[in-house]
Formats: sequence, C-alpha cells, structure tokens
Amino acid sequence: MSYLTLGITPALVLAASRCGLHEPTAIQCKAIGPVLAGRDVWACAPTGSGKTAAYVLPLMQVLLAEMNNTTASRRPARVLRGLVLAPTRELAQQVSALARDLAATAIDRLKIVTAFGGVSINPQLMGLRGGADLIVATPGRLLDLVDHNAVSLMQVGTVVLDEADRLLDAAFADEVDRVIALLPQRRQTLMFSATAPAALNERALTVLHEPLRIDLQASPLAVENPAPAPFQQRAVQVDDKRRLQLLRHLIEQGQWSRTLVFVATRYAAVHVADKLCRNGIEARSLHGDLTQGARNRVLADFKSSQLKVLVTTDVAARGIDIPLLPVVVNFDLPRSASDYVHRIGRTGRAGQSGLAVSFIATDSPGAEAHFRLIEKRQGQRVAREQVEGFEPTCIAAPVDANGGVKGLRKSKKDKLREAKALP
Repeated sequence: MSYLTLGITPALVLAASRCGLHEPTAIQCKAIGPVLAGRDVWACAPTGSGKTAAYVLPLMQVLLAEMNNTTASRRPARVLRGLVLAPTRELAQQVSALARDLAATAIDRLKIVTAFGGVSINPQLMGLRGGADLIVATPGRLLDLVDHNAVSLMQVGTVVLDEADRLLDAAFADEVDRVIALLPQRRQTLMFSATAPAALNERALTVLHEPLRIDLQASPLAVENPAPAPFQQRAVQVDDKRRLQLLRHLIEQGQWSRTLVFVATRYAAVHVADKLCRNGIEARSLHGDLTQGARNRVLADFKSSQLKVLVTTDVAARGIDIPLLPVVVNFDLPRSASDYVHRIGRTGRAGQSGLAVSFIATDSPGAEAHFRLIEKRQGQRVAREQVEGFEPTCIAAPVDANGGVKGLRKSKKDKLREAKALP
C-alpha cells in the first residue's frame, strides 16, 4: 500500500517523501482513510510507529483543500479549522515542524501557529493576528490565548488529542474539558496514544462520537500497557549509592554513542549530569526549570549527536522523536507502567534496534515490587542481572506490589476529584 492509494494527493506524497516518509506504516494504513472520510478515530499504537504522520498528513490535505476552494479575495481573515493539543512543549514543536514541512510546497501556504507556556505570550498573540489555519498547542496556553481574545475555537473542524492518555488524565483534565466546551459540537475528533489504560475508556466516550477504534498494540496479552518489541530490555540489580558509578561503567564499556537517562526529579537531572561531566563524560540535563531556548538547544545538540548523554525528567518521555537513539537508561524507575512504555519507546523506533536498561536498587524494598508491577502491565518478564564489580551488597526483602508502590498510589488531584464527586 502507498500514500497515493490511501488517498493522499501527489503533491503531499512528494512533500512526505522529502520529510523521510516514503511508505505508510501500519497505523497510517489504518488511520489515514477514515480521517480523510471525516470519522472520529481513537488509535492506539506503539511508540515510534508513525502516529503523528497518521493524522498530520490527512489533516494537511483537508486544510489545503479548503484553502484552495476559497479564494484569497473571499477570505479576509483566516479561520481556525484545525487544532492539535499536545501535553508538552517539545511535542507541540515537533508536530508543528512536520505540518510546516508538509505544507511548504503549497502555493498559498497554511498559517500554522505553535503555542505553549514557559515563554512570553506576546509573540504568540502577534502570530495570531489575522487568524490561523492550524494551531498546535498545549492546553493551558491555548486557554490563555482564548482569554486574550486572540483566537476563537467555534469553527474548528478537526481537533486532535496527541498523547491522549496523558491529556485526559487528572493533570490536564480540567484544561482539556474547558477546551472541548469551546469547540463546536459538530466536529471531527481524533485521539492518538501509545498506551490506553482502562480508565481512559469512559473519558474517551465523552469526547468522541461513534469513533473507529484502531488498536495496534504489539503484545498478544490482554494488558493495558504492552511495550514495543524491537529492542532489548535489561534489568540490572545494584546498590542505590552505586548507580552513578554503574552508569559511567556501562556508557564507557558499551561505548554507547548516545544515551538518554531518565531520572525522577529536576535536582537529580542536574546532579547526575554534573557528576558525569566531572568524570569525563559529556552530559547535560533537560528539565522543566530550563528556559525554552535552553531546552531547544540541548535537545537539538543531543539529536545531532553533538551531546553524548542527556539526563532528563519525564519531560522527554512522550512523543519526542530522537532518530537512531541506541540506549535509554531508567536511572530512577518511572512512576507508572505507562510512563515506562513511553520512556523506553524513545529507542527502537520505526523498527530500529535499541536497548533499554533499568536500574533496580536492591537495598530499596519497594523497587523490586514496583518493577514487577511494570512487567505485569507490559506483559513481559525481564531477567534480573548483575554487573561484575557492581554486585549488590544486600537485597532487601520485597514488599507487596499492592502496598505503597508509586504506580498505585492516588495522587493529591485524584483524591480531590473523588472528594468532589461525593454526595
């Protein structure tokens, strides 16, 4: 199957080829036709499977067709017809870049605006003068723009929720609900994600209308968060205080060209990167306290292989495409099984080989139980191993995975929402 047979126009097929999109992936084969037909779609597919292009390509085609059917003299101001919501700044920028590249060959180019917080709102307000055809935004900043009367959502024809499971969870739920309330009832809604927790089902039905459900999860087991398959996973037992030494050893011994290291906190990101630099390994940190310019620079340096090690919080776990990334390391285990899938999905993308290494602190009673929970949710067992010279000095007695593991604890927001629901 080709993009042409899926209904994409020759001009967009050529633009896609220039972007490195030569043949449609499985998720694109399933989704492009229904999106072009105007159906609501709820698609779940592994990380690195081409979900972004699965909705950006048909969305660009629809917007360009509408533009071509309306002459400039009859369009005094651009009307917002397309909206993409993303949970992170980096993902919003990445989606916008692809959309602009695909639309660049059009004679009368689409006006695409990217909007996210952490930077001054003034340039984004200026960018929306005269309207826009497509906005790619984080929910909070989009609402700020609405409050400033810079944009109206009343004529949006298609809205996309990228990383839908994240956008519909407690952290973003209120903001997304406010955005949905501002949209017309008759619209096309698309949801794309790599994981689909059972709790998402009820929320999705409040957003979608008779959706086509596409589920291309790789695992044959009936699990919520199956991990993508085309790479190796390792679980290394080590004392908590020796994790940094082990990380240095693995990077040097394995001659890893680039390594993405996930930690739990912003402080840990700075601390681990600083320690690696002091020991002769070029490393920098990426976290939410950095300015947007600094975040863009460090991510660009890492993508271009100018930087060997990037130590990051979960700000880089979702949607970020880092071509040919060989190794991901979970220095700290993620909060949930879903976050684990997104983290390790930064490697082994588009069928490439990759390696995901997780450190299990044996002197922490909850670490082993938490990783067992992650294994259960992804439907895959990872053999425990020890590295010579870094064998753990003691192994704590495991605790019940249902008692106190981070992935199962209710957050403060969850508790507040439950309290509000009580009669």
